[in-house]
Amino acid sequence: MHAKVRIPSSGHSSPSPPQSPLSRSPRLRRKQGRFTPGQPGPKTAAQRIAWLILSLLLRRQGIFLFAPLLYISGMLFYMGTVSFDVVPIINHRRAPGSVYRSPQLYAKLKPEMDSDNSSADAISSIWKHSYKVGEWRPCINVSSGGLPESNGYIYIEANGGLNQQRGSICNAVAVAGYLNATLVIPHFHFHSIWRDASKFGEIFDEDYFIKTLENDVRVVDKVPGYIMERFDYNMTNVYNFRIKAWSSIQFYRDTVLPKLLEEKIIRISPFANRLSFDAPSAVQRLRCLANYQALRFSNPILTMGEALVARMKEHSVNNGGKYISVHLRFEEDMVAFSCCVYDGGESEKRDMDAARERGWKGKFTKPGRVISPGAIRVNGKCPLTPLEVGLMLRGMGFDKNTAIFLASGKIYDSERYMAPLLEMFPLLQTKEMLASEEELAPFQNYSSRMAAIDYTVCLHSEVFVTTQGGNFPHFLLGHRRFLYGGHSRTVKPDKRKLAVIFDNPNIGWRSFKRQMLSMRAHSDSKGIELKRPNDSPYSFPCPDCMCRQNRTEDSKLSSVT
Repeated sequence: MHAKVRIPSSGHSSPSPPQSPLSRSPRLRRKQGRFTPGQPGPKTAAQRIAWLILSLLLRRQGIFLFAPLLYISGMLFYMGTVSFDVVPIINHRRAPGSVYRSPQLYAKLKPEMDSDNSSADAISSIWKHSYKVGEWRPCINVSSGGLPESNGYIYIEANGGLNQQRGSICNAVAVAGYLNATLVIPHFHFHSIWRDASKFGEIFDEDYFIKTLENDVRVVDKVPGYIMERFDYNMTNVYNFRIKAWSSIQFYRDTVLPKLLEEKIIRISPFANRLSFDAPSAVQRLRCLANYQALRFSNPILTMGEALVARMKEHSVNNGGKYISVHLRFEEDMVAFSCCVYDGGESEKRDMDAARERGWKGKFTKPGRVISPGAIRVNGKCPLTPLEVGLMLRGMGFDKNTAIFLASGKIYDSERYMAPLLEMFPLLQTKEMLASEEELAPFQNYSSRMAAIDYTVCLHSEVFVTTQGGNFPHFLLGHRRFLYGGHSRTVKPDKRKLAVIFDNPNIGWRSFKRQMLSMRAHSDSKGIELKRPNDSPYSFPCPDCMCRQNRTEDSKLSSVT
């Protein structure tokens, strides 16, 4: 094929004439593409092959766009500078924060951390911005009049651990009150993970619960015999509603109430999270009344919890009796469920695989299920290790003389993982360290009762640190707001940021501490938050369960006292 002549040989700038139809014939082009006598042809075999390939490619229009690339590739191949026997290795850069490298960071920061004496009574000055928007006070109205005739009995089965059961109880009180029904003391499920066979009265003060609610909701410990006779005294024969999670109170009025009026007793199982948080004020008032006033731990739990609070204050006498409580979720089942990878190697993998199969048979080994531990860590979903909690708190300004109460179950591989935390905070205590074996014996084999003791000690701490989320901090955060003027006094770290910071081998102590102090200040500034429509009143009691306290009220209260 002849290319257009851009520069005529005569030197004139006139364009070349258009090609004739005959010159565009494919047949002629094939002839013209052949070598003619007298033309200089390729000399070596390699050159002849390259020239043949190039001439074949040039028959396609537009190949000139690729000609330079083809030429360079051919020359490199001919000269032997590129070997096709070697497959290039592509190194994928891992995302910052995707690998657990906190032990290496701790080793790097420890010398500077130990020599840093700049902390000035951090535990006493932590909440300096606590009440910028004003204090709040509890204000739950309690009915004084009698109740109309009951529409029937509601029997619920609460599943989950201590605080999930707590939510079920409060929601059941709200539903029963709204439907003018009589609530039967809730039944607790026995769960393979929590393994606690405790009954309602063994965890909560049952008589106090019934007495506190008597003017708002009828509560009984059993269904009358004349009703149960219709069901052969077998609760499984009672009609069971399978209610969708987060159902509205209108659903109960429109769907559940007619059946209740017809049968005079209904059963709802399971009942966890079966009522939406977006509810009328009358429903929210009953939730507040149940959670913050009617639900009190049983006397044995309350006595043990208050004793440990007193002992923690003795351990923190140098800080005016103020101590930090930390809810650490680094038990074997929690680590296994998270699917995160730490630094335990093959031993850790075997432990976690076995724990996942024990607790959730087949859930994590379903065909097609992909688990990405790095992505889980980057998203801030991995449980913090004791070492990471210690690093964070030291960065936030709490020195080694700070008393810490650790609320937790049995720590996974505790001897190895707890060592650095105890090194950073030698005054750390757990309920097992504060109490004797004899004192804890009545609670030892009951996870919900042990959690209730932890809850009590955390409730009265100066600082509460939540590390993983879940129902325990969910309820504790709101309960602390209810007690402390609307401020949660809770450090809730940004775990996505922490993952990146803990994975940075170049960070220095000053930079690390600056970022931790910023995170601490953010927790303080968000201490008082109002409930939005879909928020939980168990975490955000303002304004459903509390009222703003103005200066006029302050002066009235001070004059009375």
